[in-house]
Amino acid sequence: MLDPFEQKKQAIITEISATSSDLPDASPKGTIDEFCWPVINIINRHSDMVTTSSCSGRVSVFLEGHKGDLKEGEMKIGAKGNEGRWLFVTHDPKDLPGWHKQISFKYTTEYPLDPTTRYILFKFEPLILHVKCRDVATATQLYNTAMGCGFRESGIGSHNNVAIRTSIKLDVPIGYLGENDELVCFVTPEYLDLITTLSDNRFQENFKKMRAIERAIEGMEVKEQVKVETKEERRERKRLEGLARQQQLREGRTA
Repeated sequence: MLDPFEQKKQAIITEISATSSDLPDASPKGTIDEFCWPVINIINRHSDMVTTSSCSGRVSVFLEGHKGDLKEGEMKIGAKGNEGRWLFVTHDPKDLPGWHKQISFKYTTEYPLDPTTRYILFKFEPLILHVKCRDVATATQLYNTAMGCGFRESGIGSHNNVAIRTSIKLDVPIGYLGENDELVCFVTPEYLDLITTLSDNRFQENFKKMRAIERAIEGMEVKEQVKVETKEERRERKRLEGLARQQQLREGRTA
């Protein structure tokens, strides 16, 4: 009989195996990032760990959603709901050159300060992994491994879940939604090329850290598992021990 961790791990791996473009998962992309597969496979081969979510790193250009009715002086960050949407997303730096030419931007030097303005945000987000561990000892070992590879924003949450994160992100406003749903950019194409180059540099650093943690996790020791006796197994063991003692007493009386 599988213990609760093994049951959870088996269910997750079955779900991962079934995910495809025809059967997408709940992420915006719908499938696991290609660059994540090596580290995911290494983690999931370990008997005491399983990945629950992942992102290999990405560049996205996001239009904020509607901010609703605001009270005087109130500010609000636009979320993904309320018609917020991605204008561009990639997990592969090869897609970066000239990305802004794919979007029909109107360029201006105006900077709207209305609190209801829906801004366009350019983001680079690095690798993030969420890993469920069998016990606190494994979670602590994985956390220390991640910190040693430069993932300084990592942490251990409830139920021995480890978040592996680093802080090499980039997040800047580049425009807003104008009248008639116009996508207005208030920086120059040259500035967009600059932050694209900065993001490409971060991608390379991100992949370097990813390769480092792949090697480090592969070298993590697997603990010898101590089998936890179920109630039924303990009852059966006690029954057999009782029968053995009775047999010994009978043999002692007839000796």
